[in-house]
This record gives sequence, C-alpha cells and structure tokens, in this order.
Amino acid sequence: MNEIQIQIPSLSENIRIIESFIDNAKEKYSLDDDIYGNIMIAVTESVNNAILHGNQNDSKKNVTLRLILDNSHIKFIVSDQGQGFDYHSLPDPTSPENLNKPGGRGIFLMKHLCDEVHFNDDGRQVEMLFYLS
Repeated sequence: MNEIQIQIPSLSENIRIIESFIDNAKEKYSLDDDIYGNIMIAVTESVNNAILHGNQNDSKKNVTLRLILDNSHIKFIVSDQGQGFDYHSLPDPTSPENLNKPGGRGIFLMKHLCDEVHFNDDGRQVEMLFYLS
C-alpha cells in the first residue's frame, strides 16, 4: 500500500498545489485518463469546499489531503479544521428551486464522480474512493 499526504493553508490559490499533487499521482501510479479526470474534479472540489466552507478561508487553518493506494482502489481523504456540517440534509441541486443558484453542486458532483464517498468527523473529513478495475 502506498500513502502520500500534504497539508496546505486555507487559501484558494493553493488549489494549484492540489492539482499538481493529483498530476504527480497520475504519473507515479499510471492512472487511467478517465479516472484521472474524475479524481481531479472531485478532489479539487472537496479541497475547495474545505477551504471555503470548512475553514472559512482562515489561512491559519489547514486542509490535509491524503492519498492511499492499494491494489483495488485509490482513496483520497480531505480533512479540514472547521465546525463540520450536516451532510445528511443538503439541498438537492437538481430541484427546480436550486437550478439557478450559484454553487451547491460540489458534493453532488463528488457523489457522481467517485465510486464511494464517505463523510466522517461530523463532516470535517471526506473520503473519496475510486476503483482501479
């Protein structure tokens, strides 16, 4: 099993670091282009949510990204230092009253791009699994 971890201050411009991290993982682990695209969108969305909503853009708080690879899947774990959130009662971004609202689609996207998504620690941590075969 391979594991890599990075930590970034909660600044939106640090998304570039996350993109580079994912690019490096694609090269290191020879990830398929399809899974790479799904990972890039889901993980950067999750980190962006952690920066904006979890840590409230507080640069003194960090976001941690862990990658864990085994034979059957690759897992990304994003953790923030915020208050957490109730992930059971999110508005449906596809319902008519929400279609024209900006935002609110990140978790919806993650759930559709990942093979599994799990929220832990009262919403301060999200695990995203992508099956490799």
